[in-house]
Amino acid sequence: MNGIQIKNNRILYYGNTAGYIEKGKAIVDPMFQNEELRSYLAEKKGLELEWKNGTFARLTEGKIDPDGNTQILKNCRVWQLKPDADIMMKFIGYDELQKEFGEPDSDNYRVVYDGEVETNDLEELYAKFNLDHPPGYEGHSLSMSDVVELYDDSGSSFHYVDRFGFQEISFEPPEQELHQGPKMSL
Repeated sequence: MNGIQIKNNRILYYGNTAGYIEKGKAIVDPMFQNEELRSYLAEKKGLELEWKNGTFARLTEGKIDPDGNTQILKNCRVWQLKPDADIMMKFIGYDELQKEFGEPDSDNYRVVYDGEVETNDLEELYAKFNLDHPPGYEGHSLSMSDVVELYDDSGSSFHYVDRFGFQEISFEPPEQELHQGPKMSL
């Protein structure tokens, strides 16, 4: 029996789901990082390798999409109003913001978190950023007027924290904001 196999785009290492294949790239949890696995994936299968923390946990927890494929998690940025933003813009609902100030303007916001999270569910993220701030989080607890951005190589979606739930918005962050600060993981 071969100790390393690829079945249904999942990488099995001696019976453990160590990672998955996505767009010609092998995403593997670093706890499985060794020369045998690296050689098999890179040299024998010709795959680009990415060692990504938390991959094993997400796979074993069954984080999958409706088609039964591994749910690929997006990264997350939390945007909060800058300290010098109009105080009347802070902690208000989306409808009130639109009525008084128009659409949220990225010039009034700064990134207080940029990193990996273990979910794409906005309600779970709301709880996470209120109850258990991850390392590197530099803002207040997630509140109305904040913007949550979920992003990957295909683009971003922006979600205004509203009175109840979230409102998807158009939000054009300044380019320099996107590449600031250290990347943090949960």
